[in-house]
Amino acid sequence: MWVVKLGGSLGRDPLLRRWLELLAEDGGGRVVVVPGGGVFADQARDVQAWWSLDDVAAHNIAVLGMAQTASLMKGLCPALELARDEAALRAALQRGRTALWWPTELLREHADELTDWSVTSDSLALWLAQRLRAERLLIVKSCAIDAGASLEQLGQAGVLDAAFARRAGTGTPTIEVLHKEQLDRVRQGLRR
Repeated sequence: MWVVKLGGSLGRDPLLRRWLELLAEDGGGRVVVVPGGGVFADQARDVQAWWSLDDVAAHNIAVLGMAQTASLMKGLCPALELARDEAALRAALQRGRTALWWPTELLREHADELTDWSVTSDSLALWLAQRLRAERLLIVKSCAIDAGASLEQLGQAGVLDAAFARRAGTGTPTIEVLHKEQLDRVRQGLRR
């Protein structure tokens, strides 16, 4: 199984539809798509700063932003199957579908290791990939990617969030951070 996190920065990029179609067509039964938060998560940061909200409230607003991005993705590619939790994700894959995570299971009443801004949708995708015991995690970004950089270096450069490299440890799937233009590479990998 592959988990593919599509960065929120693709929210207004024509490549988003191509990525979704590729994953729906070639990833049926083995791909879970994780949405980034994009402009919706940016709003969570703005609202937190404006109202001085605690991290739990901001986390919940950002998670709902990811859910909004998932709804956008489903609207662009109806072949994807929305799934709220691990059981629903696995059931979608068993039906031969490409699952689209609607991450409302991440809403929290109390602070935990996931509820601060060192954790973004990148680390949440890794968290999910670890829970699902995925063999591969692809993080698709719009920014330039230094192919030789370590996860720590990508975190320091702001490509990945601050918690990502710490979370990537035991039980971690193979991780690749890709540029949005690398569609053909992913297509070839899925068709192997």
